[in-house]
Amino acid sequence: MDFYTQIGTVALGSRLRRLSETLTEDASHIYALYEVTLDPKWFPVFYVLSQQPSASITELAQQIGHSHPSVSHIVKEMKHQGLVTSTKQPTDARVSVVSLTDTGAQLVPKLETQCRDVSQAVEDLLTEAQHDLWKSLEVVEGLLAQQSLLQRVKAVRNAREHPHIEIIDYAPQFHADFKRLNLEWIEQYFTVEASDLQALDHSEEKIVHPGGHIYLARYHGEIVGTCALIRQNEETYELAKMAVAAHARGKGIGWRLGQAAVTKARHLGAKTIYLESNTRLKPAIALYQKLGFKRTYGRPSPYQRCNIQMELALTL
Repeated sequence: MDFYTQIGTVALGSRLRRLSETLTEDASHIYALYEVTLDPKWFPVFYVLSQQPSASITELAQQIGHSHPSVSHIVKEMKHQGLVTSTKQPTDARVSVVSLTDTGAQLVPKLETQCRDVSQAVEDLLTEAQHDLWKSLEVVEGLLAQQSLLQRVKAVRNAREHPHIEIIDYAPQFHADFKRLNLEWIEQYFTVEASDLQALDHSEEKIVHPGGHIYLARYHGEIVGTCALIRQNEETYELAKMAVAAHARGKGIGWRLGQAAVTKARHLGAKTIYLESNTRLKPAIALYQKLGFKRTYGRPSPYQRCNIQMELALTL
């Protein structure tokens, strides 16, 4: 049994790679058939330059959807073969402008004939297949641009893990977990400060008794995450002390904790939730933005590591 038939769609990338390798091998022979001395991977750059007098590396990268370094490498190889030349842009010496040499230009008529024949052959192939693979690829590429395969796999995994994640209320027996989880992430990135220890050593006195709340996340029976709502006044709460154990990240636990905290703040009558963080913590900032927090300025902070403050308005 063919491996790809046996394993199924999980091997989509590998199967497309195999198809790409098959087509690339044929492409090399096709170029030789038409006496076009091009490496198949040069085709997108060469084609763009055959349709316009010149283009910068950046313009080429944008038009063909490749990275700037990839296009730079291709241009370097094509220059070595005498097919293109590059000059500095008169208004900006940092910009290289690429164009075909006479040798490169001489290949254009042959390539145009080759492209017409290849297009006809591919259309015949797709007709035989009775599936419009080209349009299907466009649809798949568009969908992946909206949500990558990585994001889709994470969503499936999170949905599978969802029943195993419990968001529970703080109780005194969880004090050690609350402190441990917070110290772990602080020590990973920063230095523990006196303000941290005040809240972590005296969590009930500093957070719960003044009207705040602490949530914990339990995963397969283990406490792996936490966050706190600290009451500032009747209308304002601070979202703080959010931490997820390193081995439990990527399962949507932070999102579940954040949602629980926002819902609790509404129940407590809050009109605003604010938080303090550091832009170094990119996944955390992305989570806060997903929850609806927006950047704000001006509040005094007890933490040296704080370089960003965010706020969520709970009323219109």
